[in-house]
Formats: sequence, C-alpha cells, structure tokens
Amino acid sequence: MLKLDLQFFAGEKTEKATPKKRQEARQKGQVAKSTDISVAFSLLAMFFLFMFQAKTIGSGLSNLMTSVFRDGLTMSWSEGSLQQFFTGLVYQVGKIVAPVLVLGVVIGLFTNLMQVGFLFSSEALQFKPERLNPLEGFKKIYSWRAIVELMKSLLKIIVVGLSTFSILWMNRENLVGLVSLPLAASLSIIGRMVLQMGLTASILLIVLGGLDYAYQRFDYDKNLRMSKQDIKDEYKKSEGDPLIKSKIRERQRQMAMRRMMQEVPKADVIITNPTHFAVALKYDANKMEAPTVIAKGADYVALKIREVATENGVVIVEKRTLARALFYQLEIGDAVPELFFKAVAEILAFVYRLKGKVK
Repeated sequence: MLKLDLQFFAGEKTEKATPKKRQEARQKGQVAKSTDISVAFSLLAMFFLFMFQAKTIGSGLSNLMTSVFRDGLTMSWSEGSLQQFFTGLVYQVGKIVAPVLVLGVVIGLFTNLMQVGFLFSSEALQFKPERLNPLEGFKKIYSWRAIVELMKSLLKIIVVGLSTFSILWMNRENLVGLVSLPLAASLSIIGRMVLQMGLTASILLIVLGGLDYAYQRFDYDKNLRMSKQDIKDEYKKSEGDPLIKSKIRERQRQMAMRRMMQEVPKADVIITNPTHFAVALKYDANKMEAPTVIAKGADYVALKIREVATENGVVIVEKRTLARALFYQLEIGDAVPELFFKAVAEILAFVYRLKGKVK
C-alpha cells in the first residue's frame, strides 16, 4: 500500500486569493494591468488628432519654419530681439506640441483608471537591496514571464509590420506615380497613407492589448493563489486562533462564575427546582423597587449555588415552577416582573419570619 502525505497537497497554492490578500497586494501597488492598452489607445488618439487637425498643425509648422528661416536670418540681432525671437519660437512650438501632450496625458490616465482605478502606492518607489542582486536579475531575464514578454513583442512587430506592408501594397500604384505629381499632391497622398497605417496598427494593437490584459489578469490571479494553510493562517491573524479564543472565553466564563458565586452569600433566598435550577434573589427596600436576580444556574452551577448558600446560611426554598420560570425569563441583574410579585413576596415573607426579620 502506498502512503499519501496530505500535507503535501495542503501546501499547494490551489485556492483563490481572499479579499484581504488582494487588498494587501493592491496597497503594495501589485495590480493587473496592461501597458499595451495605454500605448495603443494613445497612439490611436494621436492619429485621430492628426487626421482632424492636420491643417492646423501644418499651418503651425509652416509659420514656425517661416519664423526660423526668414525672420531669423534677416532680423538684426540684439539682446532684446534675440529674447523676443526665442520667446515667439517657444510659443509657436508650444501651440503645436501642447494638444499632443495634453491628449497623451489624458488618454494615459483614462486607460489606467479604467484598468486599476485610482491607486497611489509608495511601495514600488522604495529602495530594496535585493533589486541590486545580479542573480535575481538573471532569473528575471530567463524566466517564463520574460519569454512571454518576448513573444508579445515579436507578435506586435509582426502585426504592425504586416498591416503596414498591406497598406503599402494596396497603394503601390499611387506610390509609383508620386514622382510625376506636384509636391503638394504627393504630400497629401503620403499623409493619407500614414494615417491609414497608423489607425490600422493602433486598432490591431488595441486588440492585442485586450488579450494582454486578459493574460495579465490570469497571471495576477495565479500569483496571488493561496494554499489551504495560508487561508487558515490568515484567518488566525484576522480573527484570532480558535484555540486561544476558546481558552479566553473559558477564562471569561470562569471569572463570571466566580463573581456570581461571590454574590450568592448576599442573597435573601435561593429558589430551586430542586436539582436542575437555582435562582438567587436579593431585595433591599431602600435601593430596589423589586427583588433582583443576583445569581442563577442549571445543573452543576445550580448545585454550586446551593452549596455556597448552605455554607453561608442562605435559605433555600423549593418551588419548581417558579424556579424554572425565573431561570428562563430573567437574566442576572434583572428585577422580578409584576407577574411573579405575589409568589416571590410570599417566599420572602416566609424567609423573613424564619430569620426574625421585618422588612
């Protein structure tokens, strides 16, 4: 017969990560996201911007060239004119570049928020000496993740290359005829082809980015998997060790029992079942509106209450129905309700007569 070590299977990371584990990973900046999606959407947005703002950008570039090669070469240079020239140059470059930069930032923020939501973590910026370990770096270079990243890069090159070649092949006749066309017409055809290549490549990269995001989610969930023992340890940390908690509850019960037993000698009467239940009542006309339960118990606890009462000379009265009713309907510290006033009053009167008290 073969023996199986079940602890081996307990150490296998086969369970999904708990919400607590996911939250801790997120706080460390470990999230599932694809940079390819951000790059692809930014690229698509840029080509759309060029498509709708081509005339504006072309006019801006024309004005910039005019300022540099006409005004810059013919103006008389001085400290003031030089400052004015470069100020105007920066302003014109800013008008051209600003829309591109703003759009890139907006698209980058939007795509990242769509993937991981708002997240700020300084964990990734902290210095960790193990990052300088060349052996760890070597392991990363020749790891399964590195192979996957290499395959992704090759796939992107192939997809972009094939899409670009396809568009060039479809426009081969126009390319051949460029030599006989005026410069403006040639630039128009080339610009249109560049836009076609850019938009096509961007859309294909978005598809690849979606597949990459799905892979990143799978890899993220796989790396966060936990073993059954990990889940047990996490539960112990968050909820406490069940064994320790049971010992604490047992200790609390013992302390409550001792406090209750210390109150039994102060009782006026113990009403019993006689063996199953015991309820200790105390009445002080100056402090209480009605007799109050200061101790109660069933079975073993009832026996201990009777023993303490006997040792301290507390009167024990057997009233089966009343003892059962008081035990189930009242808690320690509760006053006797009006329903039981008559029965309890008769017992207390009997006790006071025995002790020769008048209350």
